[in-house]
Formats: sequence, C-alpha cells, structure tokens
Amino acid sequence: MAYKASHLHARISARKVRPIADMIRGMNAEEALNLLRYQSQRGARMLEKVLRSAIANASDQRALDMRQLTVTEARVDGGPMFRRLQPRARGMAYSIKKRTAHIHVSVDVPSRVPAAG
Repeated sequence: MAYKASHLHARISARKVRPIADMIRGMNAEEALNLLRYQSQRGARMLEKVLRSAIANASDQRALDMRQLTVTEARVDGGPMFRRLQPRARGMAYSIKKRTAHIHVSVDVPSRVPAAG
C-alpha cells in the first residue's frame, strides 16, 4: 500500500523543484531525507517536508517495515499562477507570472518478486 503526501499551491516554480524530485525518486526514504537535508535549494526544504509527511502517514497507518520504505513517486506539477502587472515606460504594462507548484510524494515498501524456477 502506498502512503502519500502532497503540498498544493507551493510558492515556487515547478521547474526549480523537478530536478530535486528526480534525484530522490526510487531511493530509500531515509537516504532521500539525508540527501535533501544537505541540499542548498529552497525547493529541497519543501520536498523534505512533504517526504516527512508521507513517512509520518506510513507510521500512522502502521506500515509493516518502516526501514524498507522507498520513494515510489516524486512528482511536481505546475499549479495556478498569480498574474501581476508591472508598469513600464509610455503607459505600457508587462505581465508578471508568479508561479506555483503541486508537490506529490508517495512512499511504499517494495514488493518482493518471487524467484522464477
């Protein structure tokens, strides 16, 4: 059973968080936390909080083996944008898009594949 957590409307661009999510996908949950703890990006802090929440959800729902949890899904989708106008010369205005992201993390105990033969 997969244990999920998400952070909707995070005030950061999805482009900035996606490379960090790609790094932790498929890793052991504890190793992923250690990796995120020492990353200097602001998106790593957000991803770390969501991963901690997914691990806490697994603990709350009594996962069988907490040490075996792996990050099965780390997805960052674009969210809605705040649109603002910046005044420019000669009465014109430029559009400013303040982007948001939806961060989804899922952890699960990997299933054992029976040996053929």
